[in-house]
Amino acid sequence: MMRLLIDWLLAWLPLPHTRCFGLRRVLLRRAGISLGDRVWVCGGCRVYGRGELSIGAGTWLSPDTKFHTRRGAAITIGAGCDIGPDCLILTGSHEIGERGARAGQTTAAPVVIGDGCWIGARSTILPGVSIGAGSVIAAGSVVTSDVAENTLVGGVPARLIRALD
Repeated sequence: MMRLLIDWLLAWLPLPHTRCFGLRRVLLRRAGISLGDRVWVCGGCRVYGRGELSIGAGTWLSPDTKFHTRRGAAITIGAGCDIGPDCLILTGSHEIGERGARAGQTTAAPVVIGDGCWIGARSTILPGVSIGAGSVIAAGSVVTSDVAENTLVGGVPARLIRALD
């Protein structure tokens, strides 16, 4: 219940999206979110569900970032990351069901984003994905499988574009 109340309060903080960082941090911590030092949470950031969310020091969450959490499937974001606007990070999905109800049994898997990653605007990270430290996800990508450290991936589904130094 506390998380729902805090989510509602965060939605009503004044615009522009790049104000009230300290208040957002306080409210998210009260909601049980683990935030490192100097985490910057812009307006419109939403956390759905009761799952665990941990965000490392110095990470930037751009406006309208959404986290869909589930119990038993944590979202862990490393230090020094930059998550672009309108990104979506999911831990839950469904198995394919029978003809009358294709969204069958629910499933959940953790998501891990390593230190120093840059997730481009409007990217979607699906359940069970690990993104290696220092990687870049191109804008608009849908990440369906693990990403190696220090690589650039992009597309739908995201594929290796090149290794980074």
